[in-house]
Amino acid sequence: MDFQPYVAGLGHTESGPLSRFLPALEDGVISAWLSQQTAGTGQPLAGSWLLDPFGFSPRLVLEAARSGYRVLVTANNPVTRFLLEMFANPPAQSEFTAALADLGAVKKGDERLAGHLQSLYLTSCEKCEQKIYAHSFLWRKGEDIPYARIYECPHCGDSGEHSVTEEDIERVKKIAETDTLHRSRAFEKVVALNNEDRIYAEEAIGYYLPRPLYVITTVINRLDSLNLSAERKRALTALILVACDAGNTIWAHPAERPRPKQLSTPNQFREHNVWMMLERGLSLWTETGSTVTVEAWPNKLPESGGILIYEGRLKDLANIVKKEIPIAAVIGSVPRPNQAFWTLSALWAGWLWGKDAVEPYKVALRRRRYDWAWNATALNSAFNHLGDLLPEGVTFFALLPEPEPAFLTSAFTAASAAKFSLQSVALRTEHDAVQVVWKNEQKQKAKKTSADILLNAIQEYLLLRGEPALYLHIHAAGLIALAEADSLKIPEQEFDEALRKTNALFESVLKNDERFIHHSTGEGVDTGMWGLRSSSEENESLSDRVEIAVVNYLQKNQKAIYLEIEEDLYPRFMGLLTPSKGLIYAILNSYAERETGSWKLRDEDIAATRREELNNIYKLIEAVGKRLNYTTRKQDKLLHWEENGNRVRTFNVLASALLGRALQDSAPDTIIVIPGGRAALAAYKQDRDPSLAARLKKHPLVKYRLLRTLLKVPILTRETFEEQIASDPVEKSTGQMMMF
Repeated sequence: MDFQPYVAGLGHTESGPLSRFLPALEDGVISAWLSQQTAGTGQPLAGSWLLDPFGFSPRLVLEAARSGYRVLVTANNPVTRFLLEMFANPPAQSEFTAALADLGAVKKGDERLAGHLQSLYLTSCEKCEQKIYAHSFLWRKGEDIPYARIYECPHCGDSGEHSVTEEDIERVKKIAETDTLHRSRAFEKVVALNNEDRIYAEEAIGYYLPRPLYVITTVINRLDSLNLSAERKRALTALILVACDAGNTIWAHPAERPRPKQLSTPNQFREHNVWMMLERGLSLWTETGSTVTVEAWPNKLPESGGILIYEGRLKDLANIVKKEIPIAAVIGSVPRPNQAFWTLSALWAGWLWGKDAVEPYKVALRRRRYDWAWNATALNSAFNHLGDLLPEGVTFFALLPEPEPAFLTSAFTAASAAKFSLQSVALRTEHDAVQVVWKNEQKQKAKKTSADILLNAIQEYLLLRGEPALYLHIHAAGLIALAEADSLKIPEQEFDEALRKTNALFESVLKNDERFIHHSTGEGVDTGMWGLRSSSEENESLSDRVEIAVVNYLQKNQKAIYLEIEEDLYPRFMGLLTPSKGLIYAILNSYAERETGSWKLRDEDIAATRREELNNIYKLIEAVGKRLNYTTRKQDKLLHWEENGNRVRTFNVLASALLGRALQDSAPDTIIVIPGGRAALAAYKQDRDPSLAARLKKHPLVKYRLLRTLLKVPILTRETFEEQIASDPVEKSTGQMMMF
């Protein structure tokens, strides 16, 4: 396989409307990839047509369109379609402000709607007893009343979590008395009373407590009756969508599931002040820069770029696209099962746009279980339809967010069964999207048994890596080999059976071959890390190689921003060897300092300064050895303490944290000496490499500073020397990012 470098992004987009459900992707990846393709091959050129067959990530599509491409998107989910339209062409900030003001000014009896809805969240400050609005209430699953409230008192400054009062409880009970009426109205906006899908809508609405449901239905009813301009109505709809998400019970407290996949109420959850969340929507829906042309199929787009939304399914588009639109490349975030978002999307579509909007998406209400076999079947259908509408050899650049072994198996099997060949896979960590390149072209058949293919692939990957790897990387290495050999699924197999056989094959190969060692306290093969027991072909560890590359870059570039360092590293460590941000930052923090956004080598780590320091440390070790009545002998970079011609101790003095290199063929009595600035990096490497940590148990790590203090110890004996070198252990930095 021709592995491609991981495409560096500009950081994850963590905030924004419905961000907890949308793919966790880095900004800038799609535009950078498109730029690379244009520079490298001349295709696809700006103005060309791109296709996103999933419509799962509005920001990804928007980024491609802003790069000057015409993007055709199939968007079957009415909520993601609305998000895409809003991100591409947002109303002005003034429209959002005016829309909320118009809504709040509507009368509810004798009071303004804003005051009425806020009054539902009134509470008393525990400290000054003033009436204030709670930010949220905390509940335990299955109970009828909340147990706590969270507020910030504007009068006395008291804030935080406090027990509920009797007044809070009475207010909750009073609102619950009219819950049946409001719940019925909420049902009727989604499905008709006699519709067979009513039971599913009722179940979904069951994830809303009476108070937030009352607020949401009241606001939505006013949306239909307000005389607003089209643009202001869009703005208000966007704010209400934020409230719809804020009002359900799947907000865990504390936030143990920041990205929920299943529609289930946590044991403890937060009930937001929905009116406050409406107001917060003003900041979430900020303008996203220059607008992008958005049209609905079958309208036309200008050659300068834009987004064309097809509101149907991919299979209905196949014949039309092949005749009329020359697709230069496919891009997209591959969807993974998300029952919570898909079910709620159907519910919200009914509330905001009526029953007709729900109809094409009603299957999301009915289905409660999405397993990986279902996911593979659905993805395979999409890949088959893609094959129908694309010329042979078109590139598909796909992002697989929140990767896990089962997700990779599902996607790779689905693509392989649809005759899409795997061109490249780039994987950084389990926190980052996997970057995959497919092409719709035929593959060669397997020439070996699947077990042999898998075993060889894992062994070769671990040899190349030179250190243990997390199971996700091991799994990816094996899947790549099986996909290249067309061994993931045979034509007559169901996807459920194919996935089971692949998983069983991994388990059998890893557990039954003595060449592999499992660094884990768990029994499952997917826990911990995997490495090789021993090998005559051991390579230098990946972490050591990355350290060398980063330091070399800093030596040649006096000032460098982080993105420049990444862009230099990733072509050197491609595919499954992509170094994590955690490792890169650990190296930078060890060798460099930050100045106005740039990194530069510390003065003491400039090569000439370090060489002088190394010579001083050798002299220190010699001086300490003489105090202990040892003779000293230098051999290359090693310094030996000897007695009666016999070696007693060996010192390997490093200016780096290249521990793997230092341990090669080291005698058992060797002490490894490192600068104090390398201590956190050395600790980080031991945390990410259990085999390194085990080998270092036989070799003390001593910092330069300890040797300096030894000469100042008034009474130093051979016994106290051993105590001293154990008195200053290597520890990881308290602020270190532990992203492998």
